[in-house]
Amino acid sequence: MSFATLDAPAARPLTSAAPMVGSAPLKPLAPHSADALHLLDDAQEWSAFSRPSSQGQECWESSVVVEGMHCAACSFTVEDAIAAVPGVLQVQVSAGSHRAKVVWNAARVRPSEWMQAIQSRGYRAVPANDVFASERRRLDARRALWRWLVAGLCMMQVMMYAYPAYIAHRGDLSAEMEQLLRWASWVLSLPVMLFSCGIFFSNAWRDLRRGSISMDLPVAIGIGITFAVSSLGTFSPAGVFGREVYFDSLTMFVFFLLTGRWLELRLRDRTAGSLEALMNRLPDSMERLNAQGVFERVAVRRLAVGDLVRVHPGEAFAADGLVEKGETQVDEALLTGESHALKRGPGDAVVAGSHNLSATVQVRVQGLGEQTRYAQIVALMQSASTTKPGSAALADRLAKPFLIAVLLAAGLSCLWWWQTDPERALMVAVAVLVVTCPCALSLATPAAMLAAAGNLARQGVLVRNLQALQALSEVDVVVFDKTGTLTQDAMAVGAVNVRDGVPVALALQMAAALAGQSLHPVSRALATAAKLPLYAAPAWLCAGVSETAGRGIAGLAQPAQAAAMQARSLRLGSADFCGLPHLASDTLRVHLSDEVGWLATFEVREELRPQAAQTVAALGQAGVRACLLSGDGADSVARIAAQVGIKDARGGRSPADKLTALRALQAQGHKVAMVGDGLNDGPVLAGAHVSFAIGQAVPLAQAQSDFVVQGDGLMAVAHAVVLARKTMAVVRQNLWWALLYNAACVPLAVMGLLPAWLAGLGMACSSLVVVANALRLTGRAQARKGI
Repeated sequence: MSFATLDAPAARPLTSAAPMVGSAPLKPLAPHSADALHLLDDAQEWSAFSRPSSQGQECWESSVVVEGMHCAACSFTVEDAIAAVPGVLQVQVSAGSHRAKVVWNAARVRPSEWMQAIQSRGYRAVPANDVFASERRRLDARRALWRWLVAGLCMMQVMMYAYPAYIAHRGDLSAEMEQLLRWASWVLSLPVMLFSCGIFFSNAWRDLRRGSISMDLPVAIGIGITFAVSSLGTFSPAGVFGREVYFDSLTMFVFFLLTGRWLELRLRDRTAGSLEALMNRLPDSMERLNAQGVFERVAVRRLAVGDLVRVHPGEAFAADGLVEKGETQVDEALLTGESHALKRGPGDAVVAGSHNLSATVQVRVQGLGEQTRYAQIVALMQSASTTKPGSAALADRLAKPFLIAVLLAAGLSCLWWWQTDPERALMVAVAVLVVTCPCALSLATPAAMLAAAGNLARQGVLVRNLQALQALSEVDVVVFDKTGTLTQDAMAVGAVNVRDGVPVALALQMAAALAGQSLHPVSRALATAAKLPLYAAPAWLCAGVSETAGRGIAGLAQPAQAAAMQARSLRLGSADFCGLPHLASDTLRVHLSDEVGWLATFEVREELRPQAAQTVAALGQAGVRACLLSGDGADSVARIAAQVGIKDARGGRSPADKLTALRALQAQGHKVAMVGDGLNDGPVLAGAHVSFAIGQAVPLAQAQSDFVVQGDGLMAVAHAVVLARKTMAVVRQNLWWALLYNAACVPLAVMGLLPAWLAGLGMACSSLVVVANALRLTGRAQARKGI
């Protein structure tokens, strides 16, 4: 069973298969039963919606979508409800993406408890990758569309009946005709109140019963007051409220409000499209070769490492693996940012989440579940989608007191006007309630940052922390590592010089015995030159291996076939590390030494990454200075720096030296970004204002970075800098718009110069302007336009 099956009809098997189109509609806010929630307390089910957290033993991190949220105050209410559950260590709820990240201790709390806390506030949690989510969202959009259509149709009819009263002169309409038109308008307003406005009243009642508040409460109060005043005027034309009815303003306000909500829903889904497209790329089943030599279709969760699977054109790869038979082209655009189809044949690697495009292939499974690169990318994007930037978190915190202030302002305005005009007093209160809704303010920051994160995801850049976009927009210095960052991951061994009496093949085998224990690109090149795959059993065995980041690796080695031979102490790395004199050279050299001294020198060729020089030039055009810090020799560093156009280049730097240089730049007032990929980049990646892990970065480098760049696209760093600046410009525009809108409209509403329908139009347009402005950041070419 999986978490997704909580929404499955009882007659269906407990699997994660998607619901059939045309089946009974799912009820988005129908609460999960207590028994269904308790099923999730089985530890075997946690992996369906959670993963182990780095915050300690027995800690898990769950990612869920919260249904029923409409504003920042809703996210604040949900956040408080979950945080109050003992055993919950951390919770973040994003009003922009409607996602929540919950870190909890399995020794103190079970998932059913904090999910029940969400339901107790009138909301519901479903898994972030729930296969029912897209169907449920379509149903929500359909309901929203029906509410909007009913409101629009009734509004047009009510406006038709109200029109004669606007153009008629005194005596043109008899009292009986005017009363008939009022009754007709009242009848046509009933579907709007009972159906179109149902969502506002149900949410407001939910808030009142639970002592919370959201933007639906002032809206529901405003709608209720308007309908009540107009109904009293219809039932009792001679009463205090009989002078005028406001059914036209009411239906128009509801229509405009629902228009804004429906468009906002569509725009938000479009903004989050990249994340959902990525998270739902894995198939439910695959064809696996069974013991009888026949391919049979099995659920993905039944696959194991070593299985042989068959993937047809149009299917996605469910696991990482190696192609054993067949040739095809694959689409890895969402995983690596590579927009072109890539050729894959026998011996080539394929990754989970990529798509097979042209031919059937057979793949040997090498990685499943959390071991896959796909799972790591999904985890990064889930984390980013729930991260709250500082300004967004502040807006969310202010939303609840702001709404309370709105209710007080409306009440005071009503009291002020009641002394002279009771009928107008209520309508002024309605206008104040409607026009001051803080939707635009709460959407200003997350809408822009989520749009930018989606844009970067399509370019192969994963945003681990949305707040990093703000820091990146202020960067004026970018520090690059050399090996594996400005240069290619893969290197090749060229000339080999050896001590007299030592065969070249033997020297390579001895070096490979040490190199096989390291992830450094030079080590991989030596292992390849000795025709030994990484981590394979070498001809020589090593013990007591230790690696000094940025310098080399040492250990005791002896032939695998001669266990009685005395072990030799070997060192592989720089001249200083091997105790050798440093000689100037135009090529990168790595040395091997033993107890006697120098044993061999290997010349290693390295090539620049594609776009390395263009990236440095693009950063310069954006006013960003590039620096190079590397642990390699000064000559090699100077050569690479000259090729890419970097003037400030320093070689021979240890991890501590790099961190010292970085802090020196920061002490001078610079905002520094670090770009690296290796183990020795961990400290400086953590110390920079913002950091990038490039390509196949080791896990430590990815853990310390704010952005992870997939593939070889180094130009993505420059694109990200420019896009971050545009993002913060859009955030500032959104915040100013929201503040100026409220500053201009609130006084007009208090003075009675802003009718309710116009207040509703203003509120809807304000939110739409903010979201539409943010959508300018989603274009695929936006980042490139600024370079």
